[in-house]
Amino acid sequence: MATPSLSDRIAHNDPLRQTMLEVHERLLSLYSALIVAEQLTYERIHGRVGTTDELIQLLLRDPWFTWLSPLLDLLLRIDRLLEDDAFDITHENVVHLVAEVRSLTRPSVEGDGFERAYYEALKRDPEVVLAHFHVTRALLAEAA
Repeated sequence: MATPSLSDRIAHNDPLRQTMLEVHERLLSLYSALIVAEQLTYERIHGRVGTTDELIQLLLRDPWFTWLSPLLDLLLRIDRLLEDDAFDITHENVVHLVAEVRSLTRPSVEGDGFERAYYEALKRDPEVVLAHFHVTRALLAEAA
């Protein structure tokens, strides 16, 4: 018997959980698009990444990919919030996490660290732009 997915386990009548699930799914898509975009650029310079295990090691240890860590950290915190059935998601939790997502997904040409690397990734890859659009749209829906 298959294990139910995260979205299957979320109570459909809990709007706060639904909001966080939507934000999580959109952020996960963005994170995936960023990994692919960075992998392609990395491979142009350093050669092909041979296996998924090698890519995972690069994501965890190579300075090329470390700028993605703040996004992964935020995804993991949202995931823990959604997974913990004993924890009630409050309006304050949602407001705080959505504000973090908004802040993190604000690219800047003048910035450094994540915001600058994010700006560069958006310039390079249309899939990242599309994923960014979906995150932005989810955040706008939450604000409505």
